[in-house]
Amino acid sequence: MSQFKFSVGPWNVHTGADSYGPETRQPVDLETKFARFAELGFSAVQFHDDDAVPNMNNMTEEEIKAYAREVKKLLDKYGLKAEFVAPRLWMDEHTKDGGFMSTNAQDREFAMWRAYRSIDIAKELGCDLIVLWLAREGTLCAESKSPVWATRQLVDAINKMLTYDETIRVCIEPKPNEPIDRSICGTIGHVMGISAATIDPKRVGGNLESAHAVLAGLDPANEIGFALAFDKLFTVHLNDQNGIRYDQDKSFGVENLRSAFNQVKVLVENKFWEKGYVGLDVKAMRTTSDEDGYEHLKNSLAIFRALEDKVAKYDYEYANKLIEARKFEHLEMYTMNLLMGLV
Repeated sequence: MSQFKFSVGPWNVHTGADSYGPETRQPVDLETKFARFAELGFSAVQFHDDDAVPNMNNMTEEEIKAYAREVKKLLDKYGLKAEFVAPRLWMDEHTKDGGFMSTNAQDREFAMWRAYRSIDIAKELGCDLIVLWLAREGTLCAESKSPVWATRQLVDAINKMLTYDETIRVCIEPKPNEPIDRSICGTIGHVMGISAATIDPKRVGGNLESAHAVLAGLDPANEIGFALAFDKLFTVHLNDQNGIRYDQDKSFGVENLRSAFNQVKVLVENKFWEKGYVGLDVKAMRTTSDEDGYEHLKNSLAIFRALEDKVAKYDYEYANKLIEARKFEHLEMYTMNLLMGLV
């Protein structure tokens, strides 16, 4: 039995459309997803603001809150919690050159409106975490924005969110590139710097996604550990990535099992189950049928739990003796034998 609680987003069950082709599966309604998430063993749901409240741009603040309350009833029906709400700024005409960092003042105002409404939605759903995936916060043209100005714009936006509601926490999910050419806040280290510059650093942390760390040329377990060392890991998005390509969101552990093992290991060693949910951000292969549309979630959970069992079997006393003697070749082979089921 896993010590962790798991979360998943509605977008992780999707139609298979991508930049190069049309949909390959039928859309699934929100309640059906909730029912299957609960059946699979998830405890919480991750939301973009318009996952919870579609068409929110055409609604009043009170209408948005009322709609969110109906979604909360659905969550309660299936015994699920809301983990976080994230303003989906990157899909709107206002944010084609960024939201918080747009060179257009009206666009920046729109981004703040969506951020405030995300906070309202989160409160109605019963959660206190706002995730910022800064998809277009950076530059497409290097000379179009001063990186100093852009960074200060992000800090200012977060300060406004912290002031709007003194109970919420803001969690930045860093990504070094895609779709933006030059990201302003691309790694957990950048998140730490932004956090320290805000009016309430203890309420600003990070969400480390495995694939994003790989895209930055970094090790996901080390990035998780870096955030944990500062008590700044508010949540994680586990998945996998085949090298420095586009963001693939493959099932957790399917590309690099040893890397996945070390991600689970650092989470176990630091009792992350006491701090937050383990989130999965995985997408089904485009070739997957409607019938198998949840297999990637089942597989990711199974791999995580199997690796959790491997961590429980890890012989720390033996490993520490090898470390003291600097027998790292032996330690490496011990780890591989453990993963291969030979010890």
